[in-house]
Amino acid sequence: MNLVLKTPVSGNYKKVMAAFDRRLFEALKPPVGKMVIKEFTGSQKGDKVHIQFLSPVKAEWISDIVEDEVTDQRAWFVDVGVKLPWPLATWTHRHIVERVDDQNSIIIDDITFTGSNFILSLLLYPAIFLGFYPRKKIYKDYFKNLV
Repeated sequence: MNLVLKTPVSGNYKKVMAAFDRRLFEALKPPVGKMVIKEFTGSQKGDKVHIQFLSPVKAEWISDIVEDEVTDQRAWFVDVGVKLPWPLATWTHRHIVERVDDQNSIIIDDITFTGSNFILSLLLYPAIFLGFYPRKKIYKDYFKNLV
C-alpha cells in the first residue's frame, strides 16, 4: 500500500530538510497514546530511530535511515522499518522536501507499507492516514517562521 501526503510550508527546502531533527520528531508525536523516543541519531544514511509505544498498546518500532540526498530541487531521506509493531510487515517512508521557490517548499510524506496479510494492509491504510494527516498542520505551524 502507498500513502502520499503533500504539505506546502514556508522555508527554503534545504533549511526545511535540515530541521528534520529530534525537536521536529518530538513535535510530530501522535496526540493519542504515549510513546518514548529511545534513540534518534538523525536523518542521514546510517542513522537510527527507535520508538517505544507505551499506550494504548505496547510495541517497539526501529527504523534505519538508508538513504539521504540533496539536489538542486529537492532533499530527502528514507527510513526503513527493521522492527515493526504487529500487524505491520514492511515500512518505507520517504521524507521529501521539494523546492517551490527560495522561501517555500513542499514536504512530501511518501509511505509504502504492508501488513502481515492483504486484509490487514487494507485495514492499516485508514489508521496510517489518520496517524499522519495531522502532520500537515504541525508542519505548517512548525515552519511558518522559517525563511
